[in-house]
Amino acid sequence: MRQSLPFELSREKSFFDSLGDWMGDVLYDELPEKGFECRDEQIFMAYQIEQALKEKNVLFAEAGVGTGKTIAYLLPAISYARYTGKPALIACADETLIDQLVKEGGDIYKLTEHLGLTIDVRLAKSRNQYLCLKRFEESEKVVTDEWIDDVAMSIPDGVYAQGSMISVSPFGARSDYPTVSDEDWQKVNYNAIMQCSVCDMRNRCGQTLHRAHYRKSSDLIICSQDFLMEHLATKESREREGQLPLLPEVSMIVLDEGHLLEYAAQKAMTVKVQSHTIVNLLERLMVDGVREKTLYAMERLQDDHELFFDQLRDDVVPSEEDRKKINKSARLLSIGKQLIKDVDVLLEEFVFESELYMIPEYELNMAEEFLEQYVAAIRIFTAQGDAVDWLEETDGEETLVIMPRLITDVLEEKLFSKKTPIIFSSATLSVKKDFSYIAYSLGIKKYQSFSVPSPFDYDEVMKVYLHELQQGEKVAKVEQLLKDNQKTLILFKSKQAMLTFKSKLSMMTRLTVAFEGDRELSAIVRDFQDGTVKTLCSYHLWEGLDLPEEALTRVIIFDLPFPPHDPLFDAKRAFSENPFEEVELPFMQLRLQQGIGRLIRTSNDYGDIHIFLNEDEKNMKKEFVSILPVEPQ
Repeated sequence: MRQSLPFELSREKSFFDSLGDWMGDVLYDELPEKGFECRDEQIFMAYQIEQALKEKNVLFAEAGVGTGKTIAYLLPAISYARYTGKPALIACADETLIDQLVKEGGDIYKLTEHLGLTIDVRLAKSRNQYLCLKRFEESEKVVTDEWIDDVAMSIPDGVYAQGSMISVSPFGARSDYPTVSDEDWQKVNYNAIMQCSVCDMRNRCGQTLHRAHYRKSSDLIICSQDFLMEHLATKESREREGQLPLLPEVSMIVLDEGHLLEYAAQKAMTVKVQSHTIVNLLERLMVDGVREKTLYAMERLQDDHELFFDQLRDDVVPSEEDRKKINKSARLLSIGKQLIKDVDVLLEEFVFESELYMIPEYELNMAEEFLEQYVAAIRIFTAQGDAVDWLEETDGEETLVIMPRLITDVLEEKLFSKKTPIIFSSATLSVKKDFSYIAYSLGIKKYQSFSVPSPFDYDEVMKVYLHELQQGEKVAKVEQLLKDNQKTLILFKSKQAMLTFKSKLSMMTRLTVAFEGDRELSAIVRDFQDGTVKTLCSYHLWEGLDLPEEALTRVIIFDLPFPPHDPLFDAKRAFSENPFEEVELPFMQLRLQQGIGRLIRTSNDYGDIHIFLNEDEKNMKKEFVSILPVEPQ
């Protein structure tokens, strides 16, 4: 239901004049009376956003840590949503930060409590954040661990009721299962092979119910940037197929930690081919009564697919990176072209099978949709255009990933040409207050921008220590620091770096440390916040984590966060004149600033930053010392 504006409109004033007056009352008077700080930088940002809404423009809003960026964009966003009758969309850096925004004690909670606003905020998470009933039923047949029983108990009785489903509340979100590890969750969540449009359970699954729920929001929908880009990438095809887009029409978009949009866009336009998926899929179709010609076509495709992955493994360049480069041999490309022929033959045979009804309709439709995506991916791979490809492990399976190198044209067409106000919010969007780099990388030609510093006196509340260590000395240094039981966040440049550290940690220390991936991340963060866990290790939480005062008093940067030497970043390096200056250094500086920014979140915060430098990194001190908030010790 559409809610009323938080202020009165009159004939004498426009909506924007009234909005400006109300925001002034709130930021200058009402919130300070409730104990909030009156921050000039926050007020300036709120009025810059109001101007961007008025002109329906793109705004780069760079505001230092402690500005109060969230409240600065929430006030105009809620008002504009109610004025237009369409919700505002807030797209966070990733899934783990969505729950941070709506947690008890967060900024949305504070506005509700202190301004008496009833804010209708709903979460729209990526599809892999929801339970898939089909995959759950398959896993339940083979998994005997306790966690699968917990998932079974969480499914409402009405889901399996005969006839029309009785009213069932949304269920099956990843955050509903805090004790399930990421590895186990990937056995029961939605993945790309599941074709929801032809699933006989689609109207009963939690993902569908959640989507129907968040569509009705009158104020705010919060999603990840990945999900926003997936929505834009699939919108036209879903509408052609008679499906609703993943997200409804919105009044404006806020990109929280907006400097990460480029990576989200590339990820959304990525296609994946997995080693065992197609083999398993086709085996389910080999039922009694299927024509011999069809069986032969399926077996031929399975055999050639396995040959393709065998050759892929031979052509992979060995490395410790998650994304492994592929040197495409003539044999690999030849097998790929044969796969295209195999799929074309099999799809023709499926036309005949559909008339015989021997294969269940859902299974056949799912296979046809999957094969069309599969063959499209193989065509891109064998064409050897400017796409970037690599081999990685996804959901426990070897996966060929194919990603477009350039996304500027797509973003310009699908996002920045729609006259929807778009606000980029981050502490780091510019290079020395010049926004041309991010604008160019995203294809944005017209925009407004501003940059305001942090209001904090860092010299009073923060100390930065640089530790020059051999690689083998880093673990011992961590164990020494952790002896004082300070609340500590340890940040790693990659998952592999964190796992290597974990394997070298002593057993006694390991028992007192929480690692990203062991359980659902927002549940680990809650335990860290309330003191149940003293040390949190993560490779994701360089941005967005908000743990004020005693909840966090030390951040350890285990290694400088330079980008990995993988095919994606190698492609960026290859297309730059000076890879270190244009790719390596900006990425590291940006991420380092974000990581340091986890420590001081309010005027009552204090603590230490410890940056570990190995032999190579200590020679690069001049490249990052100038961006540190205080002189290092």
